[in-house]
Amino acid sequence: MGEIKMKVWIKALLVLIIVIFAIKVSAYAASGTWQTGFAIQSGSMEPNMHRGDMILIQSPHRTNIITYEDGEMLNYKSLNDYGDVIAYQPYGSSRRILVMHRAISWIEKGEVMSDGEPAPHEGYITKGDGNRYPDQLNSVTEPVKPEWVIGVARVRIPYIGYLLSSIRGTLLICAVIYAAIVGYLLRRKRIFSNPK
Repeated sequence: MGEIKMKVWIKALLVLIIVIFAIKVSAYAASGTWQTGFAIQSGSMEPNMHRGDMILIQSPHRTNIITYEDGEMLNYKSLNDYGDVIAYQPYGSSRRILVMHRAISWIEKGEVMSDGEPAPHEGYITKGDGNRYPDQLNSVTEPVKPEWVIGVARVRIPYIGYLLSSIRGTLLICAVIYAAIVGYLLRRKRIFSNPK
């Protein structure tokens, strides 16, 4: 009997690995990026995104980024306001904290920015919906180069980010899925072992 239960636990682990792999591959096929979502960590995008929200993104190579200015002209809204919200790594550095703010406008090299300085290169001017000033007056002093952008926000799922933003939350979700698989396999084994 113990050997049968051990086989069920191992089989459940293999099924869990297949399920996780299938989810990752499906998410990549749908979004074009392996990093499909991010948890919102600050209130800079309120009222349209909140701390703890999970934001699902699409690869910037699979879409055209529409700025707030263009969104107003085209009547295009994303996440309750004009233009797209982009996720980018400041200065293209993976060591910096990822920023998810709205692309406000596009600026060419040499054009005067909000701070009165000429732009050192072309790129997006970005701003959190809840912030008063553009990022280029605060933490990121240069326009956001297209190659710094790792995704365009497409879907907001409230509160899930709290659970998925920690290793414990991810392990909890995997444990629940694993327990469901084990339960299903044990029940199935019992039904086939004791048919009525």
